[in-house]
Amino acid sequence: MLNLPPQAVEALRALEAAGFEAFVVGGAMRDGVRGVQPKDWDLATNATPEQAAAVFTGRHIIETGLRHGTVTVVLDHMPLEITTYRGDAPTLQADLARRDFTFNAMAYHPRTGLLDPMGGRADLARGLVRCVGEADRRFAEDGLRILRALRFAAVLGLRVEDKTAAAMRRNLPLLPQAAPERIRAELTGLLCGRDAGRVLAENADIAAAVLPELAPLFGFAQHNAHHDRDVWQHTLAVVDAAAPEPVLRWAALLHDLGKPACFSLGPDGAGHFYGHAELSAKLAGAILTRLHSDTAGRAQIVALVRWHDVPIVPERRAMRRLLRRLGEDTVRRLLALRIADTRGQAPACQGRLETLRQAGAVVDTLVAEAACFSRKDLAVTGRDLLPLGLTGHEIGAALERCLTAVVEEAVPNERAALLDYVRRGG
Repeated sequence: MLNLPPQAVEALRALEAAGFEAFVVGGAMRDGVRGVQPKDWDLATNATPEQAAAVFTGRHIIETGLRHGTVTVVLDHMPLEITTYRGDAPTLQADLARRDFTFNAMAYHPRTGLLDPMGGRADLARGLVRCVGEADRRFAEDGLRILRALRFAAVLGLRVEDKTAAAMRRNLPLLPQAAPERIRAELTGLLCGRDAGRVLAENADIAAAVLPELAPLFGFAQHNAHHDRDVWQHTLAVVDAAAPEPVLRWAALLHDLGKPACFSLGPDGAGHFYGHAELSAKLAGAILTRLHSDTAGRAQIVALVRWHDVPIVPERRAMRRLLRRLGEDTVRRLLALRIADTRGQAPACQGRLETLRQAGAVVDTLVAEAACFSRKDLAVTGRDLLPLGLTGHEIGAALERCLTAVVEEAVPNERAALLDYVRRGG
């Protein structure tokens, strides 16, 4: 069933030659059953981490997972995670019985073929995420498995089996106790899944258990001609319309958090959300800080949320100003977010897509021209301004004026022209 790479075969043989048993387990099995070539290879064995490391003496060994019973061996540039049977489980059967979901409780060996005591293959065929054994016990062992179930459902296009889903909700108080980094990682995987919108819609209560800021969006009518969905339904549509890239999907999820608090009804009965982008950015920043997001990722997500409602004008000067303010990467992501946002709006708004595509074309042209967007792109430096008698903060201020003049296309980005501009008091 599995086309094992030679490195995995070598690892199995080496462990067996040393008197241990070993099997391929984990994601490789899950992918193989689905007909997808595995990217990562994990082995389970009755050898302890120290014994496994000894088997591969002289090879590249990574010991970062020793306290979890795992040693990583690198064979011909391929890392293989080798994990001792879980807890006090003395056999493969006992180890598989303690795993989280049935499709993760399969094993394989070239001699024995597929070992599937928990019915994982059948559950995959039926499109189900189902706990191994007693679901409450599995979640009590690790509350994060609640989110892990949703991640698998979103990534693999599955549905959570009814008894497992009921146990997830009974054990919801365990979920916020998980480490923030682990919660963020599972949410990121869920958000980037092909069925993220559906899974979040079906499990909004679970999402709100770790992100309570989402709850006010549920069922909040927008009373606006631009929207034919409530705020939560619109948010999920934007998530699905965005490319499955972490920064973009997180921005899509958080971009309208501030709408309920900013809602007002005009005299004509139309809903308005003045200031919602700024409030959404503040809430997004607080969430990402709470989840221990990396600084760069948090900054970009917050910037996208803050700017997601700014008017986009597909003209050179307007796009140069935006590029100066945000930089090329953020502007490209902003346009992608705006396209996803528009696709999540009412049919009458879909004409805006062409404007956004035109704005993207302007950015492409400016980048191809190596247009100047920042001080580092200027044809002059602070050293060039020293002979003009400028010092200290005067140099920085002059460079900013030069950048403004270039962005506004009032002065060409040429050394002589910029020096003349500064001499004339520019």
